[in-house]
Amino acid sequence: MPSKFRYQPCREFNVVVLGAGGVGKSCLTAQFVHNEWIESYDPTIEDSYRTQQSIDGRQVVLEILDTAGTEQFVAMRDLYMKSGQGFLLVFSITSKSSFEELEMLRDDIIRVKDDEDIPIVIVGNKADLEDQRAVDRAKAFALSQRWHAPYYEASARTRTNVDEVFIDLCRQMLRRDDSHDDSRDEPTSNRADEWGAKRRRRKKRKERCIIL
Repeated sequence: MPSKFRYQPCREFNVVVLGAGGVGKSCLTAQFVHNEWIESYDPTIEDSYRTQQSIDGRQVVLEILDTAGTEQFVAMRDLYMKSGQGFLLVFSITSKSSFEELEMLRDDIIRVKDDEDIPIVIVGNKADLEDQRAVDRAKAFALSQRWHAPYYEASARTRTNVDEVFIDLCRQMLRRDDSHDDSRDEPTSNRADEWGAKRRRRKKRKERCIIL
């Protein structure tokens, strides 16, 4: 008797964690993968983690690339972005400059991927340092709405919203992967119409950005 459930293969995704130096990218990643807090800060050149997670009953393998935020490694970002399928854009709520850097990072991702619909989650890290806040929460939410990307305030130290940011990104990547699978099953003419509509939507978004 045929099974009424469709077999769901284990999906593999490359996640890239980007942000200025010292915002806590390594701490967030280590908390998610190993459930541990890194007390001392050591600037990362590049570190990768591999973990398997169950997301809404589906098995997902994540290859997480924790990138450097220091100036001398900026040239390597294009390589990270080209291989990434989902991105965590991390800033510290105690650093206005780290928040302002996100705009450039997202522009670079769109340039490298040639796609404005890449899965992204914005993370305001160090939420446990509320008394040192330098980035207004309303500004971060406004950026989230403008990019149509979810925003979380997280703390690697207290593990607040650490799992949530990665899970949200996984769900975005799964939806994108599923939609690509469905499009491959459609007639070629339908796919051409969809791609044409997508190009028109992207053009309209660009025009709106210019007006703003």
